[in-house]
Amino acid sequence: MSAESESDSEGGSGRDSREAGQCAVDGRQRVLLVTGLLGAGKSTVLKVLEDLGWETIDNFPIRLLEQLVSPKDNAQRDTRVPLAIGFDSRTRGFDPHRIIERVKALSGRADLEVTTLFLDCSGQELERRYNETRRRHPMASDMPASSGIAAERELLEPLRRWADMVVVTTDFTANQLQQVIRERFAPETPPRLTVTLSSFGFSRGMPPVADLVFDMRFLDNPHWDPVLRPLTGQDAAVGEYISRDPAYGEAFARIRDLLLLLLPRYEAQGKPYVHVAFGCTGGRHRSVFVAEQMAAALREAGFSPTLLHRNLSARAADLVEGGKS
Repeated sequence: MSAESESDSEGGSGRDSREAGQCAVDGRQRVLLVTGLLGAGKSTVLKVLEDLGWETIDNFPIRLLEQLVSPKDNAQRDTRVPLAIGFDSRTRGFDPHRIIERVKALSGRADLEVTTLFLDCSGQELERRYNETRRRHPMASDMPASSGIAAERELLEPLRRWADMVVVTTDFTANQLQQVIRERFAPETPPRLTVTLSSFGFSRGMPPVADLVFDMRFLDNPHWDPVLRPLTGQDAAVGEYISRDPAYGEAFARIRDLLLLLLPRYEAQGKPYVHVAFGCTGGRHRSVFVAEQMAAALREAGFSPTLLHRNLSARAADLVEGGKS
């Protein structure tokens, strides 16, 4: 995996990439120009930035850049929201030298912080990506993709040399590129993973969207106790009954430890939401109790889970559990 940034050695403005990855200060509008070789990952980068709270524009006519960030419009813009603009060699009248002059002029404005990110990739890897997608390189015409890639690389070389940051994506998967961009451009205090814990009854169907589903029907069922039947997993008597099952303690501990292992990994990969569902037959006793206990355990570990009980207010359990265990 090639995660190098070449901004220190090749960036034309000399700004350190770590500084470029920080938020603008003093009320300046932060503008990131994203460009590079076609197929190197521009769309992926813009999507990640959008998820991080940036305003993003792709395939923008660079000749209109001055109008987009004019002082008048910028005064009405919320400068706390950074702006990312994507463009490439397909832009009409694309001229790297004129683009550099435009960006230099914008960089001199006191109300803007302008950074340029260039995405590079080896020709062999770009050929592979074009073959996979069966797309024709725009600069290849009736020639092999390698010819178009070579022509584009020569055209973009001045812009690459001048860019503040160069990220080489040759060995990146899409997920790895996303992670690199999040590390460089995420806020200093990024939002935490949103965790939802829910209970449900299999008798009413599986939850339509759940990342992890745990079946609690191996536990002793309070439904078969006439005293406990009208109660729910939120009642202490039901909780005591379930806790006495010899399998409960070890099973709960293993599921808890698994979640404590997985949730930080999901968060590191940039997954914004994780839904963990616990099911039993009617969705009123075992699944409710386990979801409640797991929510408490995750809170102790520093998470802030949302707790939902899908079938807790449904019709009485005896109408749906019947002779099921």
